[in-house]
Amino acid sequence: MKRDKDYVVKDGEVIIVDEFTGRLMYGRRYSEGLHQAIEAKEGVKVERESKTLATITFQNYFRMYDKLAGMTGTAQTEEQEFRAIYGLDVVVIPTNKEMIRIDHPDVIYKTEEAKFKAVVEDIVEHHKKGQPVLVGTITIEKSEKLSNMLKKLGIKHQVLNAKYHEKEAEIIAQAGRKGAVTIATNMAGRGTDIILGGNPEFLAKKKMVEEGYAPDVISEASGFGPLNSEELIKARERYQELLNEIKKETEKEHEEVVKLGGLYIIGTERHESRRIDNQLRGRAGRQGDPGESRFYISLEDDLMRLFGSERIKNMMNSLGIEDDQPIEHKILTKQIEQAQKKVEGINFDVRKNVLEYDDVMNKQREIIYKERRKVLEGEDLRQYILDMVKDIIKRNVEIYTAGSKYPEEWDIDGLLNHLYDLFLEKDSVVIDVDYGRLDKEMLTDIIYEEAVRQYEKKEQQIGPQMREIERVVLLKVVDTRWMDHIDEMDQLRQGIGLRAYGQVDPVIEYKKIGFDMFEDLVNSIQEDTVKFLYHIEIRNDNMPHREQVAKPVATNQSGNDEPKKPIVKKKKVGRNDPCPCGSGKKYKKCCGANL
Repeated sequence: MKRDKDYVVKDGEVIIVDEFTGRLMYGRRYSEGLHQAIEAKEGVKVERESKTLATITFQNYFRMYDKLAGMTGTAQTEEQEFRAIYGLDVVVIPTNKEMIRIDHPDVIYKTEEAKFKAVVEDIVEHHKKGQPVLVGTITIEKSEKLSNMLKKLGIKHQVLNAKYHEKEAEIIAQAGRKGAVTIATNMAGRGTDIILGGNPEFLAKKKMVEEGYAPDVISEASGFGPLNSEELIKARERYQELLNEIKKETEKEHEEVVKLGGLYIIGTERHESRRIDNQLRGRAGRQGDPGESRFYISLEDDLMRLFGSERIKNMMNSLGIEDDQPIEHKILTKQIEQAQKKVEGINFDVRKNVLEYDDVMNKQREIIYKERRKVLEGEDLRQYILDMVKDIIKRNVEIYTAGSKYPEEWDIDGLLNHLYDLFLEKDSVVIDVDYGRLDKEMLTDIIYEEAVRQYEKKEQQIGPQMREIERVVLLKVVDTRWMDHIDEMDQLRQGIGLRAYGQVDPVIEYKKIGFDMFEDLVNSIQEDTVKFLYHIEIRNDNMPHREQVAKPVATNQSGNDEPKKPIVKKKKVGRNDPCPCGSGKKYKKCCGANL
């Protein structure tokens, strides 16, 4: 795990960076002590290991919807996966206006150093003539390396990565201005249009901030909803004035940028997923605008090292090609796309495999959540609890009478002692029946009748509160046992792959063992619930109540649950100043005398 690639350290916290979007994932933590290890490495406070309360894969989460559909500009490369997992076809809709962007072939360099030098030279060349440039990098580290190289040359630019998360929309909106240079990690800020010549709405809002308008007033002024105060009406009028003024400038700048060739996209590395490369490329050439794109690659890049960089390196050496001399050919671009397809295929197989395992958990999840819903929706659980009691008795009768069909050979004392330990009162059941007529069903009925009698007695002691107690106890037991079960299934999943060495399909083994473990889970939920309810006592009206197990994740940037409050600076009262209480005395002789 590398700092500023897989995670960032912010406000004394380790925050995970999403590898696909480059955005920070507040509230998410690595499991199995990995997050704690990173916290120790970075010298920040080591937090407690978080407990998994629930788990689901994205695929099964999406499949819970009755209708599934989506719209994106980059779905075609993932067509096979959409069809295999969701049963969705991918339909390509023609662009609204003709696509006139020029996509140049990839340029390949021997070393990463030579590649970055070439990228900087390309940026300088296009910046000189005023063409806006958007550079895509794979990691925060690479974006900062490139930024430092540009600073040395005195080229003004903007950096957009997880470190500048809050300003991402504002930065990306102005990437199409004349002479703008923007460096972005994995194209964060995708909800914003890059308009050639600049985005007039963002510029108008920025102007209003400079004029001293509050953020909530600007938000109302730039919206379209009805306004209920004179201040907001005036603010909207001012916003419209500014917008019209700025639009004249941006339209003029738009024409200039179009003549310069539109937005120029530079990719500093090919990503494992072609989809992300296409998302970067797709930022240029919107709505019939002109644009260009080019990817720079070195033989030291991760993707190239995985797929055939040695062969190309040998070829370059045999041709006597220098480090800073590039190779550019459509065949090489095709080869790189093939390598990406291979990686995507591997990743798809991994996701498919994960889904096969999660399908086992998914069936169990549906059953458990169905039971929880009964509790949460306030169903009367009395009969449900008594059915549990009957199931426990039946199960134990089967265990203690197994191995013989003759009642005199059954271990009835062992059965009763076990049930006394679980929930029944000591010596409350008397099996005073002629062994000749006794069968398993009769034995179950005798014990069950006594269990019902004892439960009714408990209900009379507690009164009408018993219905709510049933719900609280069952909810608590289900949640506790389910969390343990998730951990156990996860441990099983980690070791089950070794079964393949014994010529056994790990997925089938996982299903078999998972089924047995789920049966044990159901049995333990029944036994724990019944045991609690039969032994519960309420003292001093101390009613058990439902608790929220999952606490909300902090959404503010500091990571605290509390919303940030403005800092109010209080005026300090001097010792010789008049006392603020209004007595007319000096502060040191009045309220400040004891301080």
